[in-house]
Amino acid sequence: MPLQASDGIVCPFPALPAPAATIEVAPGVFWLRMPLPFALNHINLWLIEDGDGWCIVDTGLNSQPIRDLWLALRAGPMLGRPVTRIIVTHYHPDHIGLAAWLAGQADCGIWMTAGEHRVAARLFSEDNQVRTDFFRRHGLAGEHLAGMANWGASYRRNVAGVPPDFNVLQDGQVLRIGAHDWQVIVGRGHSPEHATLHCSALDVLLAGDQILPAITPHISVWHLDPEGDPVRLFLASLDRFGELPAQTLVLPAHGTPFTGLHPRLAFLARHHALRLQEVLDACREPRCAADIMQVLFSRRLDSQQIPFAMGESIAHLNHLYHKGELVRSSDAAGILRFQRSGAP
Repeated sequence: MPLQASDGIVCPFPALPAPAATIEVAPGVFWLRMPLPFALNHINLWLIEDGDGWCIVDTGLNSQPIRDLWLALRAGPMLGRPVTRIIVTHYHPDHIGLAAWLAGQADCGIWMTAGEHRVAARLFSEDNQVRTDFFRRHGLAGEHLAGMANWGASYRRNVAGVPPDFNVLQDGQVLRIGAHDWQVIVGRGHSPEHATLHCSALDVLLAGDQILPAITPHISVWHLDPEGDPVRLFLASLDRFGELPAQTLVLPAHGTPFTGLHPRLAFLARHHALRLQEVLDACREPRCAADIMQVLFSRRLDSQQIPFAMGESIAHLNHLYHKGELVRSSDAAGILRFQRSGAP
């Protein structure tokens, strides 16, 4: 039988942390949950005991309710201890959103990979037109394209600022946080250089968005790297994480902590194999990404979801194109279309 999303997954913490409260999931590692104003309505953040203070992993979206929760935590008996450092796993607003603000409040440094900082800085400063032109070239038109007009401004709204100075995280680097060593494992595909942290002594992986228990991490091609192949990078990263012990407790950015890393990795690989076959089957005739979006996403999408659906469609088309299974052409209007290699 085909592997199901929940096969092999065990969630050992059925209760969720209350607002401005935490649950200890491993010695010295605490689970914090913050709200998001989206269909995906929460993000998990993490506190690690670091000597007499706290290392914070990810910070949540730049919004007043989340700022208020952080202020309540810092004033309370638990986070009344100083913040020693902030680690940002990747550039997405729900992860980096309040990093600059919180670092200013705590007078501490920020740690992240150079690739994630570079993308954050560019998105924070650039004009939205380049995004719109990119999606237009992939066939987006009409009301869907018009809905993109203000989409880029959401990054600046949801991110309090991109820190001009930061400490660079690198793949394989070992950080001593409190009583334990944590190794940086860079995952790719969901974002350029997504930092995850593995502690072998605790059998814990802080996975961010790279590995999630109930939904599949979003994989997109954006205007920042129009010829990119993030699907290939993501699948290669699955192999790397497969080298970790089977009993590893995975701490994801969304959903609940879980064990069952290896079957979850197998499901994610199978999921993308099926998606790629859907795209290949749909490309018996020339198709643009806007056509493929309707194949991969049959439900009605709102203006906030359209860019992500387009990006994911382009990612799967690019992967098959780079493998030589699709050919690509451009019409007189500059619209890119893909078709199966050797198709009449």
